[in-house]
Amino acid sequence: MKGIAEFRTTVIDCGDPRELAGFYSRLLGWPIDYQDDDWVVVTQGGSPARLAFQKVEEYRPPIWPGSERPQQLHIDVTVDDLDAAEKAVLDIGATKHDHQPSEDDDFRVFLDPAGHPFCLCRD
Repeated sequence: MKGIAEFRTTVIDCGDPRELAGFYSRLLGWPIDYQDDDWVVVTQGGSPARLAFQKVEEYRPPIWPGSERPQQLHIDVTVDDLDAAEKAVLDIGATKHDHQPSEDDDFRVFLDPAGHPFCLCRD
C-alpha cells in the first residue's frame, strides 16, 4: 500500500542539539550528517534512517514515569549484552533511571543527556 508520504526524520527537542546528537551518534554508531546552532542530524550511513535534534529555548526535560511533563517519545535500541551496553551508555553520558519496570530484565531504562528516556533491550 502506498502512503500519502514517506517517513523522513524523528526530531527530538533539546537544549543543546550538538551535545545530544553527539550522544546518539556514539550510541548508534551513526555519523553526524548536518549541524548548525539549532539543528543537528545523525544518519545511518546509506539508509534513510535519521534522527534530528532541535534546539528549544527554555527546554524542560520530561519527567518519567510521571505525567506532569510526559516523555512524549522514547527510543528503544537492541543490544547483545545488557550489562556491557549499560556500562557503555553510562560512559557516554546516559543516566540509569531509578524506575526499572521490566520484571525479567528484558530492557533497562536510561535518560539521555537532555532527560529523554530510552531503553536498552535484549536481542
